[in-house]
Amino acid sequence: MRRGLWDREMVALLLLLAIMPMVLAWLAFGGLDALWRLVFALVVSGIWHLVFMLARAQPPSFAGALSSVAIAMLAPQDLGVGQMVMGISFGTVMAELVFGGWGRNVLHPATVTLAFLGFGFPAAPWHDFAAPVSWAAIAALLMGTLFGVMSLRMILGALAVAGAGLAAGFPVTEVLPLAGIVFALLVTDPVASASTRLGGWLNGALYAALCLLFASGWQGAAPAQIAISAALLTSLSAPLLDEIAIALWLARRRRRHG
Repeated sequence: MRRGLWDREMVALLLLLAIMPMVLAWLAFGGLDALWRLVFALVVSGIWHLVFMLARAQPPSFAGALSSVAIAMLAPQDLGVGQMVMGISFGTVMAELVFGGWGRNVLHPATVTLAFLGFGFPAAPWHDFAAPVSWAAIAALLMGTLFGVMSLRMILGALAVAGAGLAAGFPVTEVLPLAGIVFALLVTDPVASASTRLGGWLNGALYAALCLLFASGWQGAAPAQIAISAALLTSLSAPLLDEIAIALWLARRRRRHG
């Protein structure tokens, strides 16, 4: 994974820097409760990274902080300490560390953690966010694109489908702020998303399409539930999207060269 300065830790640090406006806005409006959630998630995730470093000589990664930020911001409210520890541990270990760490995983560990908590404790209410946090997600996406760690094709694909859905009258106004936050924190992760050019377009378009589908057909679902569920299904589909892109490229090549 090394190419000059572009090792995995440099990518993780740039991703952290890109989402920092969103994190700072969330901490400003969330106060001490938000800070406590962030510190707690960092500690639990850090303990598991330390365990795997000692047991398997597996170096820890700044990517653990990325997952901790997403979990702290998006996890349901009113969960006990034991429930949070269980969810963070499951996502960190089963979705990242057992694969050899960030860069080798298939799904974003925060996405797995949030899905685990959402489906395991369905009565827990989900967070709402102040408008500045949602606006800060736009800054995060712009910075991530500028730094080269977020796919512009994916962002444009999602915007195209979301714009078409709004023009068609889909009831997505309440979902869009959370969808943007989840998109910046989870979907644009370069490891858990499609890596081909066409796959990037399809990745963004699929996420937006799933948000539109769930918003119009999932009665009673919170915006965070809709966005996180769409992120999970999109990440699961990322390898298939790349396969589609490669198959189309091979078909064009055969037609051109025989």
